[in-house]
Amino acid sequence: MSRSTPRHVASRPESVKGPSHAHTLRRHSLARALGMGLTAVLAFAAVGGATAAVRLTGNITSVDADKLLGDDRPEKKMPEDPNADMPLNIVLMGSDSRGGENADIVGDGTEGARSDTTMIMHISSDRSRVELLSIPRDTTIDVPSCPTSSGGETSPLYGVKFNAAFSQGVMSGGDVESGALCAQKTIETITDVQMDGFVVVDFAGFEKMVNALGGVELCIPEDVDAPKADHLVLSAGVQELDGDTALKYARARTGHGLGDGSDLNRIGRQQELLAALAREVLSAGTLADPGKSLKFLNAVTDSMTMSSNFASIKGLAGLAYSARNVRPDTIAFMTAPYEYDPNNAANVVLTDDADEVWKNLYDDKPLSDAIKADASKNGKKSKDDAKDSGSDSGATEAEGDVDGATPVADDDTAAEEKATDGSGEKTQDPEPTRTREAGQEAFTGADVTSVCG
Repeated sequence: MSRSTPRHVASRPESVKGPSHAHTLRRHSLARALGMGLTAVLAFAAVGGATAAVRLTGNITSVDADKLLGDDRPEKKMPEDPNADMPLNIVLMGSDSRGGENADIVGDGTEGARSDTTMIMHISSDRSRVELLSIPRDTTIDVPSCPTSSGGETSPLYGVKFNAAFSQGVMSGGDVESGALCAQKTIETITDVQMDGFVVVDFAGFEKMVNALGGVELCIPEDVDAPKADHLVLSAGVQELDGDTALKYARARTGHGLGDGSDLNRIGRQQELLAALAREVLSAGTLADPGKSLKFLNAVTDSMTMSSNFASIKGLAGLAYSARNVRPDTIAFMTAPYEYDPNNAANVVLTDDADEVWKNLYDDKPLSDAIKADASKNGKKSKDDAKDSGSDSGATEAEGDVDGATPVADDDTAAEEKATDGSGEKTQDPEPTRTREAGQEAFTGADVTSVCG
């Protein structure tokens, strides 16, 4: 149904017509997975990570990524301050496996599993920034030999699309875990940055997740008619999408109202959907409702594959502790810098600018200008916080803290400070004024990315 225009979208002008604590681990799939990867972290923080973890870890399929990937990996940069946290770099992927419930949701006869769109989620060492970097599925790359979950090895591939890495792992190892291992190994080869683990989620998980939240509110800039996306039809305007409709929108690539039909164009829409999911999880309606949060987390974890150190109780609790102060304006989205492949017009190649992004990723510096300096400063942890979560033993302490933590109160305190002018008088938060083009420019969850009415 149509809704009134929310803060994060701009009203359509009348003249416009048209519709650190641990090392942690498809065709048409970004939002199906990434919404669950990022928002799961946020929801764990909302409900008390350790309590939720005890109940939900049994849902998760896991594999020991660090053991299987071995020692032939990029070295991690250690912080100069021994009491500081380590930054986290987590690979978020979606799987289009047609096994189990997924066959009922998308019964199109496709076999195997792919991960056509993948993100790196970077959580800064001071926990003031969460940055999500999309890697286009059609990026021309070489895929190294990768381990499988059973201890085997895949054959290397040369001059193929990035999404071939996941497929190669699945075909060789016979499971999603092997696909994720090969995708992670390939990313580490491309970036020369060690990843701390992976999260993979499938069709069924995404649909259940959105329904558990009661739907997700999104600006649809113009009328959509996408026959190939299970006959998706949407009217222009602010819409509340249920799980089935959100899944179709995440998959849609061609049709009226969907741009040029490219995967690159779809990445922007999927980033917007992910930002909307994050806003919903961070909203008072979710944070103040542990029952709703737990329902959401149960839906997510029931369809999730993770590296084993994140899938443990300590791993989930520590991850929740790391993300406890995240806000929409401290979550950024961007796409790895690319240009069209001169040898294959259907592909892209990463540019020299991508090398600077990988360097910043390694050095734990902002990957873009999306998050404003004052926003990240407001989200920084205290020195005592850093000591609590800066090591495995600290994560254990954090686990106890999370049980009794009140992330909502933390957020409220930050909001109180932000909502005063220094004299004790309350002031209203200003409406967002910055406009960014999703997929082409880096943006945060608080920015305007679509014109709606």
